[in-house]
Amino acid sequence: MVFNYTPPKELRALFIVHYAPILLIIMIGPLTGLYGVWKLPINLFISIILGITIFLLGTYVYFKWEIFWHKTYKGQLVTGGIFQHIRHPHYVSILIVGFGLALFFYSLSALIIAFLAIPIMIWSVLDEEKLLIKQYGDEYKEYMKKVPWRLVPRIF
Repeated sequence: MVFNYTPPKELRALFIVHYAPILLIIMIGPLTGLYGVWKLPINLFISIILGITIFLLGTYVYFKWEIFWHKTYKGQLVTGGIFQHIRHPHYVSILIVGFGLALFFYSLSALIIAFLAIPIMIWSVLDEEKLLIKQYGDEYKEYMKKVPWRLVPRIF
């Protein structure tokens, strides 16, 4: 396997919470096409093309984070690469992929789930930052000043 990472036991439940919205989108989204229910009120072709584009962007952000993280993380605070722009690229990638899939499936219910994932990710980010401050102390606080954006530059 290319990436050989197993989250610690205390984080496994949190990982399930992070990925649950994407799994729900994958399970519920195709029902729109199969049964013709919960369709988005936009053009089908535009929704699919936009969905593929957004999904690919999210996948790019995910692998940018994943590859950089595994190449550089050795127990220290990682502040280079994509971490120079946002503090939590992993969460961003999950959100982007979720929105891309929802649009690709042309599913209103999947899009609602993607929106519901936002507060879950914000809660996770805020919770994780408490742990990072505890783990890295002033070094993380300085990093927070240098990179003020948690998920989306100039927004949050």
